[in-house]
Amino acid sequence: MSIRTRGTAAAAAMFLAGLTVLSAVPAHGSPGAATARPESADEEGGPPAAVLPRRAGAATYTVAPGDTLWDIAYRTLGDALRWDRVYTLNQQAIDGAARRHGYASGDRGHWIFPGTALTLPEAGQAPTQPSPRFEPAACPTTYGPLEHTRCGFLVVPEKRSAPTGRTLRLAVALVESASPTPRPDPIVFLTGGPGADALGGIEELTGAGLNRDRDLVVLAQRGTYSSERPLLCPEIDQFYADRVHLRYDAPSTGDRYAQAAARCHERLTARGVDPTAYTTSENAADVADLRKALGIREWNVLSHSYGTQLALTYMRMFPEGIRSVTVDGVVPPSEASPGWTWSSMRESFDNIVAACAAQPACHRRYPDTGATFLRMVRELEARPVTTYVTVPQAGRVKVVLDGGALLNWLVRASHAPADFPQAVDELAHGHPERIAEQWAAAWIPGSQGMFAHGFSLSVWCSEWVPFETPDEQLAKGRQAFPELPRSVLAQAPQLPFLRQACRNWPIPTAPGSVREPTHSSIPTLAISGSFDAQTGAQWGRFVARTLPRSTVVTLAGVAHGTFDTPCGSEVITSFYDEPDHPDTSCVSSVEPVPFTIGGEGAGSS
Repeated sequence: MSIRTRGTAAAAAMFLAGLTVLSAVPAHGSPGAATARPESADEEGGPPAAVLPRRAGAATYTVAPGDTLWDIAYRTLGDALRWDRVYTLNQQAIDGAARRHGYASGDRGHWIFPGTALTLPEAGQAPTQPSPRFEPAACPTTYGPLEHTRCGFLVVPEKRSAPTGRTLRLAVALVESASPTPRPDPIVFLTGGPGADALGGIEELTGAGLNRDRDLVVLAQRGTYSSERPLLCPEIDQFYADRVHLRYDAPSTGDRYAQAAARCHERLTARGVDPTAYTTSENAADVADLRKALGIREWNVLSHSYGTQLALTYMRMFPEGIRSVTVDGVVPPSEASPGWTWSSMRESFDNIVAACAAQPACHRRYPDTGATFLRMVRELEARPVTTYVTVPQAGRVKVVLDGGALLNWLVRASHAPADFPQAVDELAHGHPERIAEQWAAAWIPGSQGMFAHGFSLSVWCSEWVPFETPDEQLAKGRQAFPELPRSVLAQAPQLPFLRQACRNWPIPTAPGSVREPTHSSIPTLAISGSFDAQTGAQWGRFVARTLPRSTVVTLAGVAHGTFDTPCGSEVITSFYDEPDHPDTSCVSSVEPVPFTIGGEGAGSS
């Protein structure tokens, strides 16, 4: 999911149970699930050494219950990303075992079975990979002067399976602590998207006081704006700007999105970009390399939105040196898919409606705001409304509101909920202008070429879409909003027509291991907002089930991203001070903002 949408309306455009281990089951978890690991974990928070012993110099390895190729490569070769080499050497044995268990193949190592003997690569079989390094450089001025900050580039392979290939230079900002005597364990920030530029969030981080007594390390992830070879797609930026004039749910709109993705893919690959190198696992390896390149013994992780998927993967793959982790607006790797977004939308909607009902003035003036909203989604889907509004920097703009546009407007409304009931009431009385202005302002003039849509597609098309069928996606929509028509439910919130776009963004399906839950004893804070329509608060509770040293916090009335709210930053900084006993005393005092009460009749401001 994308970076949180706070501040300007233009920024809102960027919103975008373990199983018992038995020797008879596959050693590699199926998509969306994983075989269980014992509750105990080693001191670094990784898989217990008793399950996956390190075998230095071993030429073979026999698969045990709970193993994955990813873990085997990490434990035996010291590099989880060499799983592909292990698979290539053992494809015949892996596929043969899978067929004996009733599968057509091992699905590129997704299915491996206990007792299978694997040949391990010898040290001389892999080219020597140059050590990652940090190169100091001047700070970019894209977001204004960065005071008390040093910058540079992390130099890493573009693709670790081709270590002799070209390298990438990833922008890094090192923000000094506000304290003259900072604590020794800094905070590394992993932002969302996927595709947002983390350096653009420094002002929010420091404004929230997150560098109060710790230095901040801000990494611009591979493929993003401040780093080398960003996967920018002005074709998709233009599509989003044009979409406000179109029916949101129309197949012709989906065709335009898919065509924009195809044009971007063709342009990037013609420049030599390899979209398959821009994945969460490569991203996690970058984070691990950054800590080593900076010579940091131990640090804390602060992650937001897609950054939480990255953080949870990083914890599982490279637990060394991680003191604690905050996941803010949680994207569980095991569940993330287009249809996964439906439950978050419903949770936010129900909580906003309940908050209005709990405020006497709102309840009196708008007693049926939830039912009215759903009725208007149905009515607009049957009879879209066209209106013209004025948008700053763009002038007079034509806006088409159908049911899908109204439903997705809720994402923007969750960040500024005060006028939600009033805007819905005005719409129901024939005045769509307020909603139309907010909807158009969220996309025009768009992200102005700074959001890496190509990186988003590389992640979504390899790690999300293949692990859910269209029928499964539709079923999640029907479960969340049975009141809505099929044409609305066919397009997942925030990710409409993503499957069509992925057909024009050819990329192999990621190994099934990317879908595994993270089992770790690293102290973790899962913090969410109750109004979060993008990554609902339920997902903080979900990931905590396999994180025994976790604290779960939900802030009432807060949307996607808590770390720059007063209570959110207070809880997070106290968590880094005492990871097992954070101060959560402010949580009970956080309440939704009072809703705006308009005059009787529609169109009141």
